[in-house]
Amino acid sequence: MELETVKKDILDWCQRFVEVPHVALGGWPPCPYARQARLAGTVHILLGSDPYYDLKNQSRWGMGTAEVVIYAYDPTEWSYATFHASIESANTEFLLPRDIVALEDHPSDIEDVNGVVMNQGTYALALVQSLSKLDTAAKQVGSKGFYHAWPEEYLTGLFRHRQDPR
Repeated sequence: MELETVKKDILDWCQRFVEVPHVALGGWPPCPYARQARLAGTVHILLGSDPYYDLKNQSRWGMGTAEVVIYAYDPTEWSYATFHASIESANTEFLLPRDIVALEDHPSDIEDVNGVVMNQGTYALALVQSLSKLDTAAKQVGSKGFYHAWPEEYLTGLFRHRQDPR
């Protein structure tokens, strides 16, 4: 994997999908804040080598000027089970105590919300954000009905380490 190709693929996915309103999502884009972060240059994309240790180091560094740090991995080198376990361990051991959370996206774990596949699809991704900022943003859009069209089962997993804003 080459960093410039990965960056282009992820930013193109953001523009073509993450920032685009979908009828099945109540007319909202999957992330109402993605466009602003992309345009502000506060999305930092890195090639990861090991999710557990990459996230352990991220917990030491903090978020800096980034709104989101995205670590990309080759999904053929990281099965979903191993990837999930690594992110879950890093969250509980390092990130959450420092007000940071990593959300996962792996091509082998299809995230279907009302027929809309949320996955980037090419890479296994660890999306790292400030937990308190994410909770505040979720509460703001939640009060406007953002989550009304989303299935309860999906939201239960989404809010596993977060405050449920509904």
